[in-house]
Amino acid sequence: MNRQSPRLLGLLLGLALLTAASAAPPLIARTEINYLLGFIESSGCEFYRNGSWYDSKRAQAHLRDKYDMLAATDQINTAEDFIEKAATKSSLSGRPYQVRCGGGEAVTSNQWLRDVLTRYRTYGARHAPRVLRGALATDASGSHRNFSRPS
Repeated sequence: MNRQSPRLLGLLLGLALLTAASAAPPLIARTEINYLLGFIESSGCEFYRNGSWYDSKRAQAHLRDKYDMLAATDQINTAEDFIEKAATKSSLSGRPYQVRCGGGEAVTSNQWLRDVLTRYRTYGARHAPRVLRGALATDASGSHRNFSRPS
């Protein structure tokens, strides 16, 4: 090994770390996206992708992978970026994703996630409505609504 090898290795490692550090979305975006991903996973809803329905855990894992790839290339700066670029349609077929909860009517994942994000921003994670598999949930104002499918 020559004298330049350790310097070159150090330079490459430094560039890799700098790239990784600059690719991370802002903290508020990461917080909101992690909330959305957790909401998806615990929703118990079904997610339609490329001709098949998947459970919420598989949907979350798929969207997490898409998010990680997009974030690594600095394409995600907001929760809206995540919804639009990762959670709205298939990157391969271009077909829109759909969500159905508790045997209800399917809605686009775009609208469903935007509604979830709006409620999160309004009430915060502690008081945001929870999906109860088609059951009524109490919102922060104390009123009852069916939150299994955002309205």
